[in-house]
Amino acid sequence: MRRFELIAPCHFGMEAVLKREITELGYDITEVADGRVTFYGDEEALCRGNIFLRTAERILIKVGSFHAESFEELFQGTRALPWEEYIPENGKFWVTKAASVKSKLFSPSDIQAIMKKAMVERLGEHYGRSWFQEDKESFPVRVFLLKDEVTVGLDSTGESLHKRGYRKLTARAPIAENLAAALILLTPWKGDRILVDPFCGSGTIPIEAAMLAAGMAPGMNRAFTAGSWPHIVSSKRWEDALEEAREAVDLSVETDIQGYDIDEQMVSIARQNAKLAGVDGLIHFQRRDVAELSHPKKYGFLITNPPYGERLQEKEELPALYTCLGERYRALDSWSLYLITAYENAERDIGRRADKNRKIYNGMMKTYFYQFSGPRPPKARKNHAEEAGAKRDNRI
Repeated sequence: MRRFELIAPCHFGMEAVLKREITELGYDITEVADGRVTFYGDEEALCRGNIFLRTAERILIKVGSFHAESFEELFQGTRALPWEEYIPENGKFWVTKAASVKSKLFSPSDIQAIMKKAMVERLGEHYGRSWFQEDKESFPVRVFLLKDEVTVGLDSTGESLHKRGYRKLTARAPIAENLAAALILLTPWKGDRILVDPFCGSGTIPIEAAMLAAGMAPGMNRAFTAGSWPHIVSSKRWEDALEEAREAVDLSVETDIQGYDIDEQMVSIARQNAKLAGVDGLIHFQRRDVAELSHPKKYGFLITNPPYGERLQEKEELPALYTCLGERYRALDSWSLYLITAYENAERDIGRRADKNRKIYNGMMKTYFYQFSGPRPPKARKNHAEEAGAKRDNRI
């Protein structure tokens, strides 16, 4: 089976979470850099990475890397890459995105144009032609330049992996699905614990939590660009990975996942999105103001994405909103609070310094993930029969 070096971009600040996910899938990490994790894998890894990874943005096949400080070096380096191993004669190919950091070459449009020209020249020599119809399968290319080191990847995903396919309707400032999943994975929450999102909006955090609890792979209900690349990945590999994903789903799990929002329309949207995701039976959505936040049980989790104050009117309301959240949190016995926000006075208004905080870029916006940890629940005691059995086992 063909072996690749695969690149998985992610939100800045979430590299460790993605690395853990990839390792748990069984693949060897080769590099962790700002905003991406690189690992070795075969055709099966490419399919499973797209279908199972919750926190990645996409899966790229690394075509190659080289040093370039001038456009001539960029051209020659691109031309030297084995494009004919990936792109057939009638394939549609283009550089869909170029990102440059601390490099002499920084104009995305110029980088894209020069690389396209170099690809045409290389493929033209291989196929014996100077012009391409480009009317068949798509082969989008992405390139990163960091300190004049160029890394080139072929995009196997297409539309970003955060597009699970369930969120047809959204709030005005929704959190991306893969970022919501990453935030949950940064907490000790497990599917048998209580989770409440008091600012649920279109329901993304509760839905991602329910998918985790049910073992539902995030990419099992969508298509990928590489699905039409039979010369690189066979249809059997995709079907095997999908069958693995289907077999892992368990919707019979018992959960206590709740989403609240003050806007009745958003609650309705959240319910519709949960139904599209197939987890509506695992979540309870309700119209409720944060001032009414309560729960009779101990050791729960608040995981939420409260308003940041994008509009001036909202900004004026934030101190009272975060103060209220802090008061309701303190009234919850033995709970933990995890929230992502760009609001700079969050800790002050909540009334407590976070035990930890992590800087995360939500798109281009710098945010912080504040972590207020509650106590761990006591371990369940074994009954007398279990204890007697354990003693017998130890004597044997």
